[in-house]
Amino acid sequence: MTGMVALYIFMLAAFTGYEVISRVPVILHTPLMSGSNFVHGIVLVGAMVALGNAVTTLEKTIGVIGVLLAAGNAVGGYVVTERMLEMFKSSGQRGAKKGTH
Repeated sequence: MTGMVALYIFMLAAFTGYEVISRVPVILHTPLMSGSNFVHGIVLVGAMVALGNAVTTLEKTIGVIGVLLAAGNAVGGYVVTERMLEMFKSSGQRGAKKGTH
């Protein structure tokens, strides 16, 4: 794959992603994003595969940055899910959880 084809695919994916996300109502962002944590895991695996196939220093640097960002995205998705689920618990359940270690 040439650099221009990769750049074209990247730009097309970025534009498509922006258009799809911008049309989602604000109230649905948290449930949809927390429900799609598996996508973050797939991105992380893809970044690790790309890093594993990297040859030059530039490719390895971009691969490491990709893995770090993908891992942060996956962890953040689960943190958001946990916080969202906390909102649906009654105040008695919240207090019992905080009191036990």
